[in-house]
Amino acid sequence: MERLSLELRPQAGILEERRLRNKRTHGKCFTSFNCSLFSQWEAKASYQIATPSCGNVDSSNFLRVEHSKINGSNSAMSNWNIARSNYNSVLDSFEDEYGGIVINADRLPQDPNTFACALPVSLSYWKRIGKKGVWLKLPLELSDLVPVAVKKGFKYHHAEEAYVMLTYWLPEGPCMLPANASHQVGVGGFVLNDQNQVLVVQEKYCDSAFSGAWKLPTGFIQESEEIFSGAVREVQEETGIDTEFVEVIAFRHAHHLAFEKSDLFFICMLRPLSQEIKIDETEIQAAKWMPFSEFLEQPLIQDDSMFKKIMEICIQRLRKNYCGLTAHPVISKFDGRWSSLYYNVGTNSQDSNCHAS
Repeated sequence: MERLSLELRPQAGILEERRLRNKRTHGKCFTSFNCSLFSQWEAKASYQIATPSCGNVDSSNFLRVEHSKINGSNSAMSNWNIARSNYNSVLDSFEDEYGGIVINADRLPQDPNTFACALPVSLSYWKRIGKKGVWLKLPLELSDLVPVAVKKGFKYHHAEEAYVMLTYWLPEGPCMLPANASHQVGVGGFVLNDQNQVLVVQEKYCDSAFSGAWKLPTGFIQESEEIFSGAVREVQEETGIDTEFVEVIAFRHAHHLAFEKSDLFFICMLRPLSQEIKIDETEIQAAKWMPFSEFLEQPLIQDDSMFKKIMEICIQRLRKNYCGLTAHPVISKFDGRWSSLYYNVGTNSQDSNCHAS
């Protein structure tokens, strides 16, 4: 194995690398690093790795010093100043914004045995330098590493179509990492035309108790989608009707629904921009414009306190006795990103969103 000397100069953005001669001690193979780090104040810190390898593990593809994450940080410098004696094959990683460890999935070893060797060494090292939370994102192509990580103590956090996320809490005591997302978000579109007809659908797949009932078009918000745009999209997909968002009339908060998750459901008033219905035959059995009074007389509405209250709110909105919430784009210094703030401005303001629809 080679001895590697690294010199980091953040001010000049220069990484100098010097490879020295091979080194063997007592018949064991060693990996050795010698790194000098200069902060913006020209303070100097160093660390050294000189550790026995784990079998015939080739760590060149997954061990790397992430110098960009430690430039100019006194706390990071003190961590890196800790000698990495007896630690080899530390997995490539970087720090998140809270000082936790994020293992670099792009540089993970594909061989489970190599991974099984490097993982406990890495955990031991991160614990020694004071780290707490470890995040491990494994894509589908590295699914063979999942049982290895679980056996080493990692816990499932969440899974998506293309990956599974696992976590490890290094200190003693309860885990302080944020939990998986707790809510799903749904929308319903209340669309009323100039003939006082409401847009309704019959779903192809539904509970037998609701078979034959006419309901508002509903659906789930997609990832990174606004509530108002999700409502417009769902109505268009299910009925072919183009609409524009007016306001959020109300929302419901419920718990222990699908997969034991909580549920936020937003009722949105939408203004129709077209009239011709074209249903999505994969989800919708039928759709039509129904007289509003006939819609209200359905047992689905009259026998359900929540649906009945929602329709009462919609009626008060149409009478301009109630004001819903409109979306206003704002940007915050907290995260520097645009977001939508939903609020109303009152009926006495020139900017009121409670005009007749």
